[in-house]
Amino acid sequence: MTIDMEFDFLGSARRTLDIELKAVSELFNYLDDSFINSCRLILNCSGRIVVIGMGKSGHIGKKIAATLASTGTPAFFVHPGEASHGDMGMITSKDVVIALSNSGETTEVISLLRLLKRLETPLISITGNPKSTLACSANFHLNTHVPQEACPMDLAPTASTTAALVMGDALAIALLEARGFTSEDFAASHPGGSLGRRLLLKVEDIMHKGPRIPVVSPQTKVSEALLVMTTQGMGMTTVQDQNSSLVGVFTDGDLRRAIDQGVDIHNAMMTDVITGSCHTITPDMLAYDALQMMEDRKITSLVVQKDGKTLGVLSMHDLFREGLA
Repeated sequence: MTIDMEFDFLGSARRTLDIELKAVSELFNYLDDSFINSCRLILNCSGRIVVIGMGKSGHIGKKIAATLASTGTPAFFVHPGEASHGDMGMITSKDVVIALSNSGETTEVISLLRLLKRLETPLISITGNPKSTLACSANFHLNTHVPQEACPMDLAPTASTTAALVMGDALAIALLEARGFTSEDFAASHPGGSLGRRLLLKVEDIMHKGPRIPVVSPQTKVSEALLVMTTQGMGMTTVQDQNSSLVGVFTDGDLRRAIDQGVDIHNAMMTDVITGSCHTITPDMLAYDALQMMEDRKITSLVVQKDGKTLGVLSMHDLFREGLA
């Protein structure tokens, strides 16, 4: 094997993209009633969608199963080799199997057809050969034929795997839309992602509450309030009267303004430096919405209240820690 360091790499890349673009475009011609019936079969499935594929088709199958599962269609991948050695027990008559094979003749996949028929498990095939054994054995066949692979020897699965992947995406999104799947539903299956945190994380989940709420009275001296602020590490403190009613808040910004105005912080009390108004939120508010409020009003903390009772304090640092800010 001789390596040519002056090879036309960009030319090769453009040729590959051109071939794969044409392969994907060709799929428009293959969308027919089989696609519609496949969608209806899956929507009526009372079990799970089981995706099967060998080699490169197996890698694509894993991606299709993951996409289906994250968009409202419960699915998982089963390796056909493992299925022949016990994993067939994971498949029931209530499930729907999606089997991928570009040739439609992959031995490990074909060997499962008899078992699937015995189970009476419905089968959807995705192949590049509508006359293949797999295609003809399926309840519905999705054609992903490509004129050629991007590989110049027409050997390495490239355009064919791209076509299968795109067909799987088309299937998943059609099902998503038919189910009325929402961004909230998506977040529920992605709780660890940024979207999940935005749509699921509430103020009550991350706010400072109980003894972690910085509290001083209206008669507390400013210097003493600073100790509370430092101890709690929030850059602010709530000011509450003897009935635990919120009178206001005192922040680092209020301290700077008091010093600029010549206030004697060793003798002045909270009543001398706080204003009567402060921004509050409810515990069931989304943390992301609280972040938007802070940014809009250029503040770094919010008091959490319900029915006039102070339940907690939320700071910008809490939102940073959760990856929202």
